[in-house]
Amino acid sequence: MADTRSKLDKSAFSVTSFAEAEEEDRAYWFSLAPQERLAALEQMRQINYGYDPASDRIQRTVEVAQRT
Repeated sequence: MADTRSKLDKSAFSVTSFAEAEEEDRAYWFSLAPQERLAALEQMRQINYGYDPASDRIQRTVEVAQRT
């Protein structure tokens, strides 16, 4: 019977310290153009707070005033 499990590509992973990971993250973000960083920020904002195009406008409120 053949082994049907897929093999793990160990070259795709690396083990680093928190300081090294933070340095790599900083280098990655600084390598992007400001527009790309802003687009990534907007994407993260939409993921965290949700995005609904139907509710992205200002809500209207209606108030009925009674005349005396």
